[in-house]
Amino acid sequence: MDTQTPPQTPATWRKVLAAIFDFFTAFIFSGVVVGKLTGGMTEGGFELNGAPAIAVFAMIAAYFIIGRKFLGGTLWQRIFKA
Repeated sequence: MDTQTPPQTPATWRKVLAAIFDFFTAFIFSGVVVGKLTGGMTEGGFELNGAPAIAVFAMIAAYFIIGRKFLGGTLWQRIFKA
């Protein structure tokens, strides 16, 4: 008889840390991309208002949705094995 052990769920700290790192990664990447495309770059980074800011938040949401549903996890979820 072959007994299988149920898969262990990852530690909560791994999930939380992965979510925080994923948010910052997606925010910085999408902010720079949208900033360069719309002229919202400043000496200190980027400054986005109105439609460009909404585009950044849409890209962040897409990052999480695509990562979880279609790629088997986001970048930091895979790194932390969360």
